[in-house]
Amino acid sequence: MRVQSKLCNRTIPGLILCPVLVFLLAAGVVSLNAAPPDRSKLPPMEAPAALKLPPIQHLKLANGVPVVLLEKHEVPVVYLGLFVKGGQALDPEGKIGLAQLTASLMTEGAGSRDALQLADAIDFLGARVSAMSFPHAFWVSVSVPVAKLADALPLVADVSLRPTFAGEELERRRRQALNRLLQARDTPSSVASVLFGHTLYGTSHPYGASPFGDEATLRSFTVDDLKKQHASAFLANNATFVVVGDVHSKDLLPKLESAFGQWKPGTVPTPQLAEAKQVDNRAIYLVDKPGAPQSEIRIGRIGAARLTDDYFSLVVLNTILGGSFTSRLNNNLREKHGYTYGAGSSFEFNLLPGPFTIGTAVQTAVTDKALTEIFKELEAIRRPVPAEELERGKNYAALRFPSRFQSVSQIATELRQLMTFGLPDSYFNDYVGRVLRVTQSDVQKAAEKYLDPAKVAIIIVGDREKIEAPLRALNLGPIHLLTIEEVMGKAPELAGKTE
Repeated sequence: MRVQSKLCNRTIPGLILCPVLVFLLAAGVVSLNAAPPDRSKLPPMEAPAALKLPPIQHLKLANGVPVVLLEKHEVPVVYLGLFVKGGQALDPEGKIGLAQLTASLMTEGAGSRDALQLADAIDFLGARVSAMSFPHAFWVSVSVPVAKLADALPLVADVSLRPTFAGEELERRRRQALNRLLQARDTPSSVASVLFGHTLYGTSHPYGASPFGDEATLRSFTVDDLKKQHASAFLANNATFVVVGDVHSKDLLPKLESAFGQWKPGTVPTPQLAEAKQVDNRAIYLVDKPGAPQSEIRIGRIGAARLTDDYFSLVVLNTILGGSFTSRLNNNLREKHGYTYGAGSSFEFNLLPGPFTIGTAVQTAVTDKALTEIFKELEAIRRPVPAEELERGKNYAALRFPSRFQSVSQIATELRQLMTFGLPDSYFNDYVGRVLRVTQSDVQKAAEKYLDPAKVAIIIVGDREKIEAPLRALNLGPIHLLTIEEVMGKAPELAGKTE
């Protein structure tokens, strides 16, 4: 038998003489008598390395606007974010969703340019400009090659300070929003999430308001509403620049002064948001979706504010319970029982306590069984976590943290936390160490404090005819029956007037 490899230049019957293989054998890299690897146990894991970011520089424009700069010179790109306090917390009563709409229209015409002209000018520079709202902030950002930064900043200033809010663009966005609302009504996951927020926070709180809005409110928004919302928040004494990338302070500040130096301060609004009342019993809210092949499930209660002393304990706790692919919830519902493609949990940390949520979609026929398993895990996590599982959870949380700092945009997004929550500059470099210091007792105390299986809201969107009787047999609590219309409102008339 003659065999020849493309990597070898000599052959003899039954044997390949390959220079590459000869070299590897001689170097001891490959051994024909090497013992097979031991797969009976996991290889040892090195201790997670702490993240070390470059120093954060604190600068200021002549008009007093703070500038937070982190230099990163590996790639000739700059990401700039303008952080403005306010956001959805500024939505007036009866105008929930105004901040979100305001932000979406800021890039649809600004300064002397209409929407198409602005988009062309941004594209010509190879830049990306966006504006968005959060519960307590607006965020206008640009990512641009450093050579084009000086040309891009006047466009960003127009978007931030001089959006036109053209009437035709408002109508276009309104139609899009009504379409999204119509689509959401037919999407069980959207219905479940909306009802979950309403149940925990009510419909008028920013944390509980539907991201899709309702037809009456969407049709009520005017250009004047948008202008008032924008003018109340975008003030020089209510903002901070966050800049990450290939730029030095001596080059950055003159460019910012040129574009934003005339920005004036004003009276900063102080939104008053009351903390929502905690869930005080256990109840099921069942939304009928006839013929649904799956049941969408949301279970939870109000969790913790970002500045709680329990923050790092909750990070580790959630990682173990439902914050990773190997978490207890996913291992139980997906790997062990095959009820779902995935199950998880999360704490949404904000200035006020955000929701703790368990979420999954399971086969209709096993809705009751899935709930039983979820509550088993909620009970179990309140008992001491085994040492090995605790270490695995801490290592997972610590090892994945640096992945949030791979690009300039990711770094700037993380730095936004410093503005939102008033965190110290050392927060990121200290993060890994604080995660690794979490103890078994810390996790158990956090679970007992924040996770009470007897006081949770259970949201289910599914085929009532098939799942109601098995759910009642579980005796988890009273069952409140709802329709999609009761949760999402009537289907909007897309052909109707939108003034």
